[in-house]
Order: sequence, then structure tokens, then C-alpha cells
Amino acid sequence: MRERFSLFSLVFLVGISLLGGCITNRPPKEVHAKARPNIILIMADDLGYETLSCNGGESYDTPNLDALASKGVRFTRAYATPLCTPSRVQIMTGKYNFRNYQRFGFLDPNEKTFANYLKDAGYQTAVAGKWQLEGDTKAPNAFGFDQYCLWQLNRGDFWYRYKNPKIIKDGIRLSEAETKNQYGPQLFTDYILDFITEHKEEPFFVYYPMALVHDPFQPTPDHRNYDDFNIEGLNDTTYFKNMMGQMDLQVGRIHTHLKSLGLLDNTIILFTGDNGTDRKVISSFQGQKIKGNKGYTTEAGTHVPMILYAKGAINNAREYTHLVDFTDILPSLLDMANIKNENLITDGNSFWETVKLNNKEAPRDYVFCAYSPRWAKFPERIYVQDTLYKLYADGQFFNFIEDPREVLPISPETLSVDQQKHHSNLTAALAKYLPDAKKFIERP
Repeated sequence: MRERFSLFSLVFLVGISLLGGCITNRPPKEVHAKARPNIILIMADDLGYETLSCNGGESYDTPNLDALASKGVRFTRAYATPLCTPSRVQIMTGKYNFRNYQRFGFLDPNEKTFANYLKDAGYQTAVAGKWQLEGDTKAPNAFGFDQYCLWQLNRGDFWYRYKNPKIIKDGIRLSEAETKNQYGPQLFTDYILDFITEHKEEPFFVYYPMALVHDPFQPTPDHRNYDDFNIEGLNDTTYFKNMMGQMDLQVGRIHTHLKSLGLLDNTIILFTGDNGTDRKVISSFQGQKIKGNKGYTTEAGTHVPMILYAKGAINNAREYTHLVDFTDILPSLLDMANIKNENLITDGNSFWETVKLNNKEAPRDYVFCAYSPRWAKFPERIYVQDTLYKLYADGQFFNFIEDPREVLPISPETLSVDQQKHHSNLTAALAKYLPDAKKFIERP
């Protein structure tokens, strides 16, 4: 009798589950809330590795990010491309630029982003901040975002990302009266906090490509000059320190809000920067002066901070010293969300399990880059690097740790036994991509 009852119960429950699947495309909220974490990906604009105090930076105070790093994972070898659009296309699609990058400020509508994958799996999704990828007011939705609040969606507005920002929110352009004397980064964060509150009972994904700390360098709301400065024309690095403080403050607001809602144990925060710091900015770092080198393929142009905070999965602070590049983000996010997709096409390797288990085995041995931004006449370069050396397609070979500005290429005739090993491994890695990468660079 007991066996027959159990069988009946099983059939009944399966039937109910199937019926529920016919009613909606999204699995039940309560199932997702328990099985999958919320994910927030924050990407600051023009933020090199040397700027954060938890990395050894000495010029700026970043207490909120330092606090996340002190309870999470601090990545010491994370690499982006040297410029914003190439990095944005790469991080959102998980592919190297030679596969899908077409032009500056554009994302191919045929591409599928991390938001598409997460939305398809039942996540509520939102993006707020800087878009700069073209498209009409429905473009963010097509790329997987249910909701959005964006600057530079379909027009330039260079000067109006901070004070009196020009913003489109869920298809509607905010009026000048609505944004007068408002601060763009605060509005973006406000939108994110409201979204989190609205969807606190179901799994959500937030992508926050910040406007900060890109130029124009201008007063922030906590600066005495905020009320009366001339927006069009002021671009002074004197204000960069205040902008760093505002960037850190917005991250802190998100963390505090999650804590107030009791969501910290089931939310993963991943923070990074899209490329190196602006070339006009000089920062102190571990007793040295580091000049930002955004746009160029040196260490100061590509080495970015990365912090992972996952209170429910990682209980002790640690450094992650393996290589990471931006193609790794998409597969890592899917791993965090327990999403398996056999049809996923990516150049990346998920670092999630390695981070969780504190595994010494590296998911990748090298970082590859085919860089052709089609903007501002930056030099086009193809290269591959490991943790010490970088090999360019033209044969130049550098120890970028000892020579971060890459002024002294190492002659092939003078390589030590250890350098020969690095050179050989990098040559083999470069050969995998070189034919297609050259076609990409040579394309009009």
C-alpha cells in the first residue's frame, strides 16, 4: 500500500511540474531563489589595476572595494583589452575580438550575451550605466536585458554622463527637468537598487557598466565646485580622486542594500575595470608612479582589477593568481548560475570552480588578444602572454613584469633556457589564432 501511494504521489508531482512548465517559460520563483544565486557584475570605466588600495594603490581611498576584497577573492592577473568597446564586446559575448568585433561603439545584433543566457534560464535581468553599443531603444532588450537605465544608448552626449545626465530608461528619454542637477552614477545605482528590491524573491542578474571613472574629469556631488561648474569644457584630472571616491561609494551602496534585504548570502558580486587608466592620470602604486596607458597593449593598458565577493560560497579571503581574461567572464557567470549549455561558443574558461575550491590548477595558461579598435588610430597588435612574458605576432618578446612599458624587447639569440620554454609555449599558443587574427587586423 505504501509503495502504491508513493508511486501515485510521484506521478502527481511530475504532472504538476509539467503543467507549470506549460504555463510559463520561467521556472517557479521559489525553485530559482533556492537553487541559483543572484549575480551582479560591475565594470568601472578606465580603471587600471594600480588604482585600488587593496591592490597596493596609494593615491585613492576605496574602502568599500577593499572591504569586499578582504572577505572575498582578489584577482592579481586579470586582463582586459586596452579599450572600452573591444572589452565590452568581449566580456558580453565571451569571444575574442577577431570573431565578432566590427567597429567601435557597436555590438553585432546577431550575438548572444551573458544576459541572453541568464534570462533564458529564468533570471530577471537589468543593465544600468554606459551602453555605447548602438541600437534603438529595444536593443538592450534584444541582448537579454528585461530592464535598463542607460547613458549613450543611441547618441553621443560625451559631456552629459555625470551632472545633468542624458539618460534613456526603459525606452523613455528622461527630460531635462528630471535630471537637472542630478548625478548620473547616483541615478544608475538608484535604478539598480529599485530593481533588486522589486526582484528580491527571484533570481536576478545586474550588469552595471559604470560611467565612472572615464573623463571628463569633473566635480562630484560631494565637491564644493559641483553646483556651478561649466559642464561642457571642464576636464581636469584634479577631480579624478573624487570620482574614484564616488565609484567606490556606488559599489558600497549596492552592498549595503543587499545586506538590508538579507540577500548577501545568495548574491555574487564580481567587480572589474574595462581597460587601463586614462593616460592623463598618474597614480602612486607600491612606491612607484604609474601612468595610465588606456588604448595601448602594455601592462598599464590591459591589467585591470577584479574582485569576487560570494559570501554564501567563499568564506575566507584569498588571492587568485591565475590568469583571467574577459572571455572567461561569460562561462564563469553561467557556472555560478548552475547553467549548462552544450551549444555555448566561447573562447573563455570558467574560473568559478577553481576559485571556490582554491584549486592550484590554472584554467588557462595564456591570454590572447587581437586588438584592432578601429578608433583613434591606436596601433593594431596581436599578442599572447603568460604570467611573465608577452609575445607579439611581429616577433617582439618582452618580460612585461620587469619591463612593463615594453621598451626593451628580448633578442631571440639571448634567451635563457627558461625564457626559451616560455617563448616556445607562447609561439604555439599564438599559432592557434594567428591566421584568423591577421584577417581581422587586415580587414578594412
